[in-house]
Order: sequence, then C-alpha cells, then structure tokens
Amino acid sequence: MGVMCYTQSQREVIVMPKIKPISDLRNYSEVLNDVAVGSPVFLTKNGRGKYAIIDIDEYERIQAKMTLLDELLKGKTSGEERGWIPSEDIRREFMVCEPHD
Repeated sequence: MGVMCYTQSQREVIVMPKIKPISDLRNYSEVLNDVAVGSPVFLTKNGRGKYAIIDIDEYERIQAKMTLLDELLKGKTSGEERGWIPSEDIRREFMVCEPHD
C-alpha cells in the first residue's frame, strides 16, 4: 500500500499513491514488489504521469466491470430505442415453479 496519511478533523485515512520515475525500472523487481491489489504503482516520464502498473487480479476485475457496464449500456440503449419489456413479462419468463408434495 502507499503512504498512509490521517486527517485530524475527519478521521479518515488517505492512501497516497506510489509514484516513481520510469528510471526506477532499472531495478524492476523492487518496483513490482510495491504493486498490490488496490495499490498500483504510477511511473512518470519527464515528471509527468505515463504508466500505471497494477496487480493482475485488479486488472481482471476492472476488465470484468467494463464488460458489464458495456452490456448494461447496450441494454439501456435497446430499451430506449425499441421499448422496455414490462417487469411482469420478465417475471413470468423467469418464474421458477417447484413441485409440491
């Protein structure tokens, strides 16, 4: 995790990002050791942000969220263009009937 700072008035923890110059990649294993889920390392080139190194699990979660958001947007667009399906029809379509004794 990055450097933790505490604000006295709000009693919240602020995690400062890990920012390193790209030249630190000469010792890449040290840079990679600083990467963790929820704690990427940001690399700068000429003093400006250029790259972010993130944990693969975090990358996969981000990709899954982006895919889900894209599908939700497609559904919203379809509903707006072609009309919405009434919730009763959806419930009827997916209703599960269990056998009674």
